[in-house]
Amino acid sequence: MVGGHLPRLVLIAFALALSGCAGGQATRDLISASVVAVPANQISGRHEIFVATTRHKSERREEVFDGRRSPQVSYAKVDITVPAIHKTGEIERRKKSQPADPSKFMVAESVTAYDESEFAKALRTDIARNGGRALVFIHGYNTAFDGAVYRMTQIVHDAGYEGTPVLFTWASGGRTVDYVYDSNSASAARDALEQTLRLVAKAGAKRIDIIAHSMGNWATMEALRQLAISGDRDLDNKLGDVVLASPDIDVDVFKSQMARYGVPDKPFILFLSSDDRALRISGLIAGSQPRVGDYGDAADLASLGVIAVDLSQINSGDSLNHTKFADNPVLIKMLGERLKHNSRLVTNQEEADQRVASLTHGITGTLTSAAEVIITTPINVVRIAVGQ
Repeated sequence: MVGGHLPRLVLIAFALALSGCAGGQATRDLISASVVAVPANQISGRHEIFVATTRHKSERREEVFDGRRSPQVSYAKVDITVPAIHKTGEIERRKKSQPADPSKFMVAESVTAYDESEFAKALRTDIARNGGRALVFIHGYNTAFDGAVYRMTQIVHDAGYEGTPVLFTWASGGRTVDYVYDSNSASAARDALEQTLRLVAKAGAKRIDIIAHSMGNWATMEALRQLAISGDRDLDNKLGDVVLASPDIDVDVFKSQMARYGVPDKPFILFLSSDDRALRISGLIAGSQPRVGDYGDAADLASLGVIAVDLSQINSGDSLNHTKFADNPVLIKMLGERLKHNSRLVTNQEEADQRVASLTHGITGTLTSAAEVIITTPINVVRIAVGQ
């Protein structure tokens, strides 16, 4: 028995070590003691990121929140800038030895802490100013607080999102060796995520879009399942697009979650990729069980009420091919276009084709190599040839 398990354990350990190399010497300090003064033309954007978190407040002011779990939800707002040199799909983050220079890096200018009532009031004001639109992002495994803020900022900036961004950040340990801890943290956060979604709805949102990544999909699907059990699965008809990017969920578990939720009125959009190395590692840890994000039977998933978008042939800026939805310049722009339009129930072939056309608009001619995006809807399968 020991001999049979050893090769797999060695492979997992090696893969985790390899995946951890990308972190390098990046600092976890979101706030810096001093920020370099730069001309306004060296900054391409300023964003206010609203935050709800189950993380423990850090003992270090610069880190703000750490990887420990808190029994209470904390609330904040981060004012952050994006440098003019920013490249679509990338996150410009400083390392420990580098100063907070807004002309070179994403830099958090300030963090405002709120209690729940203050947060709700600030959120209501911002949502009203942005036409009733809100976007809730739930990050994945191995993500420290600063990384979660940076990723949310990058998505909002690159997608050209014009509503109110709300980051829900659960207590990830932010280390590759914390997979089991992170999995339990995501489970512990599902009630808080449900609470946050209800809070956003009560704050005057007319449309709430959700983007979940990796292990964040587990907390998201559990929260949506709980909403369904309560009889309010679409947040009083305020739920917009639900984007499930590279879900790190056992396929059988996902099917049971969807069975309890029911076929969505607006089909969920699921990004998957057969070359997702991070999910291969996750599958090994889970006993070689397939994950939703690299599942080979898109038609099976589509039958549950999702639009499965196979990105296997699309390049990623991530060596693990796990963040294609956000770091591929074309895909993040495509996602932005999707979020600008109202979702509608797909009821016939013509509407399905229109939705697919909207989803894939802008890909053709923008990639340098031949590739194919395969989109499987509850109605049909469309193959989109892209590149040269």
